Amino acid sequence: MNTQNSQLTERSAQDPAQTQRRNAQAALQPALDIFEDSDGITLEADMPGVSKDRLNVHVEGENLILEGRLHFEMPEQAQALYADVRSTIYRCSFVLSRELEVDNIRANLKDGVLQVRIPKRSELKPRRITIES
Repeated sequence: MNTQNSQLTERSAQDPAQTQRRNAQAALQPALDIFEDSDGITLEADMPGVSKDRLNVHVEGENLILEGRLHFEMPEQAQALYADVRSTIYRCSFVLSRELEVDNIRANLKDGVLQVRIPKRSELKPRRITIES
């Protein structure tokens, strides 16, 4: 991701609000892919084990926040001896550019992949100008 041209910037670990939330309970950073086209930005976050009812996508001020809680089904008789996953929360946040329409953000969760579409403001989208003769 080219941070110089991007309208979406990942929050730094130095951000006090994010550090405070992380201290409340350690969170996993989901694997992310970010794509930009002329109409907006698409963000894809891998959140395996998170269901729609355990997912929270919201905007606070100029920040987009993604949070998801994992849920593991364990049989009653089973006892966990080892786990690669140390936290049951995915969390990440981004600063949104003023070029994006935060009121029209769409989110979709399918097969453990959260897709968030953030459109650009219509007046900032590239447009073709008709040449008259």
